Formats: sequence, structure tokens, C-alpha cells
Amino acid sequence: MARIPYPDESTLSPKVREALDALPALNVFRMLAHAETAFRPFLRFGGAILGALELDPRLRELAILQVARSSGAEYEWVQHVPIARAVGVSDEQIAAVEDGAVGAVGVDGADGPDGALDERERLVVRVADQVTRAGVTDEATTAALVASFPPREVVELLLTAGNYRMLAAIMRTLELDLDEPAGEAVLERARPDGPMA
Repeated sequence: MARIPYPDESTLSPKVREALDALPALNVFRMLAHAETAFRPFLRFGGAILGALELDPRLRELAILQVARSSGAEYEWVQHVPIARAVGVSDEQIAAVEDGAVGAVGVDGADGPDGALDERERLVVRVADQVTRAGVTDEATTAALVASFPPREVVELLLTAGNYRMLAAIMRTLELDLDEPAGEAVLERARPDGPMA
């Protein structure tokens, strides 16, 4: 059971209720609705991350899964595994992240089952792990990141990791009740013309 109650939707402002009604019925959205003045801007930001980045959606989801793993955010993991699959992340790649074959321990080049992750994917996972654990990447990882991605994608990757690190803190601190995964319904809402845009 969550550590604070989910808001009584009848007490929310009409604009927040309208935004909440347009989203999949997930506890994370319900809990975030407590922050009425930040809720709709946050949804727009989240929609941009899920629906409008130059960063490859597969890399985005690998980063989010690593943030979930590194932070111990089961809720985030449960919601993003189906989203990752929907954008083309393989079960072997998901298993590589889940098994911890990359990230902090993957600097030596370990890449999970049967080489599931290529060099760029391992780098993205390592960045997400370091940002989650330390709030910053080490010098070697930063150098590899700026050599491997254009500036826009570097910033988008860091925004993604930071955003999902923040959400993981909310999910874990408030002990959100697990929902059934919404999967592609979340991606549908994040389209440029969707309610999160």
C-alpha cells in the first residue's frame, strides 16, 4: 500500500482531472497528480521523452530499464519492459540489463547473454547506471559518450536517465502499488498529438 493516499480525483482541478482521464489508469500518474501545478508540465516533458527524441527509442528504453534496475524501482521495470519490447528491444537485451551484465560491472566489456548488447547499447546502459548511482558519469564514460553520440542525443540520454531516476525515487519512497503494465498505451499517449504532448 502506498505510503500516502492517492488523491481524491473529485478534489483535483478540472485541468488536472482532464489530463488524468486521458492517461492510462496507472498509480504513477495518479500519485503525480498531487503536484497539481507541476503535473501537466511534467506530462508534456514525459511525452517529449517518450515520443519526440532523436535518441533511438530502443536506446531510450535500455536506459530506462537500467535506471529501474540500478535504483531498485520494480514499478518502473514492470511498466517499461513491455514498452521496451514494443520499440524493438529483445528479450535477450532485457535479460542482459536485468542480470547486471552491463552498467557498473560491465566496463570490462561484458555484454550479457550471447553478446546481446552492442557497444553503443552497453555505453547507454553504463551511462544510465552511473547517472542513477552517482548522479554523474566517470571521465572514460563521458568521453565515450560524447565521441559516440551527437550533442543533442547526449543531452536527451541524460534527460531520460535523470527523469526516470526522479520517478524511481517517487515510486520507491512512496511505495506505489504495482499496476498491470500499460505498455503501448503509454506510447500512444506520448505521440506528438497525444495528451502527454
